[in-house]
Amino acid sequence: MSEETFVGIDVSKARLDGAILPSGEIFAVDQTQDGLSTLLIRLSDVQPALVVVEATGGLEQAAMLALHDAGIPVSVLNPRQVRHFSRALGKHAKTDRIDAVLLARFAQTLHPPAQVPGDASQRALEALLARRR
Repeated sequence: MSEETFVGIDVSKARLDGAILPSGEIFAVDQTQDGLSTLLIRLSDVQPALVVVEATGGLEQAAMLALHDAGIPVSVLNPRQVRHFSRALGKHAKTDRIDAVLLARFAQTLHPPAQVPGDASQRALEALLARRR
């Protein structure tokens, strides 16, 4: 029986840094339509049990929706949970690549549930409410 594959993606404005566990493969793609297409092709090859991204004020939305629409299970994590997990592991270094590995390890260890994004009107309402806060 083969091990389940988990992917962590660290999201920034220009780039998506990813890590695949248990293989340990690290990759990066641009945060563009072409980059998202490349990401989907790469992940369709490994068929992950779960992809996790950290909530980053909306920057994660395009990747999350693309993954969900492609039928890949995805979960958006609260940054506070990830920070506590990192501290529990004694990890204090902070780079995009290290964060991607940490996110994949979070998924591998804790198996957070996959999320289903709301429809477009629900997402628009949530964005307005978040902006109001």
